[in-house]
Amino acid sequence: MTAKETAGWSDFRWDSWKDLALVRARLDAGADPNEGDYAFERPLHAAAERGSPEVVAELASRVDDVEAECEGRTALWDAVFNDRPENARALAAAGADPWRPMMAGWSPGRLSLAGPTPGLFFPFPPGHAGLTEAETAAVTEAERLIGALDGIVNDGFSLACVHGISAAEAAQRLAATPVDEEELEEIMEDPFEEKALRFIGFTDVPGGCVVSQEWGYMASAPVVMQVLSAGTVAYGMYANPKSGNQGCVFRDGEVVDWDTHPGGGDASGDDPAEEILLKYLYQGHAEAYCFAGAGLRPTNARAITDPDTHLRLPERDYWR
Repeated sequence: MTAKETAGWSDFRWDSWKDLALVRARLDAGADPNEGDYAFERPLHAAAERGSPEVVAELASRVDDVEAECEGRTALWDAVFNDRPENARALAAAGADPWRPMMAGWSPGRLSLAGPTPGLFFPFPPGHAGLTEAETAAVTEAERLIGALDGIVNDGFSLACVHGISAAEAAQRLAATPVDEEELEEIMEDPFEEKALRFIGFTDVPGGCVVSQEWGYMASAPVVMQVLSAGTVAYGMYANPKSGNQGCVFRDGEVVDWDTHPGGGDASGDDPAEEILLKYLYQGHAEAYCFAGAGLRPTNARAITDPDTHLRLPERDYWR
């Protein structure tokens, strides 16, 4: 099917937004530059996120409003959030405002100050706030933390990052009991048996502790997260080898967020300012996102790959 036979965007693939000739052909055939085939994405937003600057400039010259929002975001926001500086420059050249507040007060320009191209929209205009001291510290910590956890190569594990409590207190909350070395070695020989799910690791790290399981999902099971988060906050995830990372956030025993995609996905207009920065800084780094969200500062990945101790969970339903 040729572009002239298809006046729309329905069959556009991820990399189609880099093909200027194809995009022009669709537009000339009647494709609407303002509306895509999905309510959650406009053509200009799609190109800003994953297309080429030439395609972005072409669409920007044809849309009714280069500042039109989609799910609370302008195309310029999407370019900045996805670290596409050339696309961002093309949008700014077409009239998009880098300093327009959105997303809990963040503007695309201020968010860019936390990224790899902080000089993207310089000179910095008067009357607009830069990063706060705490936000600058978060940027520095993100670089350190991502590097510290760089050694994680496998999936199939789960973890719960818990703020402000020790591994001993975590074990007490879960009523976990010691396991002798011989039994643990036996479990390690075939960790994919169902009985192995009751054995999880505990590790103290600066800022709190990590509960983990190298071979299964139990460390982030709902009841585990509920119990661990009493009076504090816990970020959990299961690195599901079949469907990808599955995250959750619990605060004071209550679920705040469930079935998330830690280290991926867009910011939401409902997110607080701190969470938006967290999502931006840790894209593609799910484990680091969980540690940072809980305020933990590990120096390496040992809490996941080699916990301080393994204990046995009591028998119960961990999903209710």
